[in-house]
Amino acid sequence: MILSQASSPHAKGRMNVSQVMFTVSAATLPGLACLIWFFGWGYLFNVLTAIIFALITETLVMIIRKRPILFYLKDGSAFLTALLLGLALPPFAPWWIAAVGSVFSILFVKHLYGGLGNNPFNPAMAGYALLLISFPVQMTTAWGAPSVMPGHSLPGFFETLQMYLGFAEVVDGYTMATPLDVYKLNIAVQTQAELAMKSEFLAGWLPGWLWVSIAYAIGGVFLIWRGIITWHTPVAVLASLLIMSGLFSWDADIRVPVYLHMLGGATMIGAFFIATDPVSSATSNRGKLIYGAGIGVLTYVIRTFGNYPDAIAFAVLLMNFCAPLIDHYSRPKIYGHEKSVRGYKKEDKA
Repeated sequence: MILSQASSPHAKGRMNVSQVMFTVSAATLPGLACLIWFFGWGYLFNVLTAIIFALITETLVMIIRKRPILFYLKDGSAFLTALLLGLALPPFAPWWIAAVGSVFSILFVKHLYGGLGNNPFNPAMAGYALLLISFPVQMTTAWGAPSVMPGHSLPGFFETLQMYLGFAEVVDGYTMATPLDVYKLNIAVQTQAELAMKSEFLAGWLPGWLWVSIAYAIGGVFLIWRGIITWHTPVAVLASLLIMSGLFSWDADIRVPVYLHMLGGATMIGAFFIATDPVSSATSNRGKLIYGAGIGVLTYVIRTFGNYPDAIAFAVLLMNFCAPLIDHYSRPKIYGHEKSVRGYKKEDKA
């Protein structure tokens, strides 16, 4: 009798890399739809531009590395990186902002370290951090005013496209600073009640970003249900940010209140879609809790005492540095052993 021989592994996972990447991408679509509805077509243009330049960059790198192009394009990693970057950019930023960030994310953050599975940092957030540091004007003055703000309407598809490509000037009435930025800069001279009376906080901004946050949370819960991510990292991020803001921002006349920390900026997309990157984050369940808690704490600290009102990108990148160390000290118990291995042992040095 002839027996067939095959090398391990002999068991297959439920989903391959391509299925995981495109499922995560699909989970962001409710959030993208809400962003377009409340803040304009600029988000769609950012996403499309980032994806186009990411795929072009991926193709050129595969040609240089003499790898099969279609095989690596189909894995969806470049697509997802560009999608997350595009969702994080201001809707009225010029087209080259998305292009530069996308090329940097794929070329320098992903392939410089060897490609998929080897990058120590989250590519999308590294690209966002580069853009924020290098082009602060375009990244801080091109945020959109919500469509539900009284007396305000968003530009149409073609008008937005003209502004995006530089054929028309962006009208100041379409843009506004983010609520986190407005609150942080004005709370020293105004009370919380005075700031809350502004239309962009209650009648304008809050309903729009409330629906965006709900949409991202629904997408994140869907990913947990499908088993693509676990609950540990998102819960740790949100819980630590909630505890920090609850303990130290209880007086809304002094610091940004809890509801703005939880609903403002990239909190929800950061917790469910960015912090859960399987390559650059911690791997064990205990490690994910530590990793996520660190992101939440750093987000609050940077938002409160730093120069950047939204700190998800920097918090994630800082914790990417710590992920290998967290993994080393949070290794689970090996089957057959009474306890898990923690820290460095003498035999490790041998």
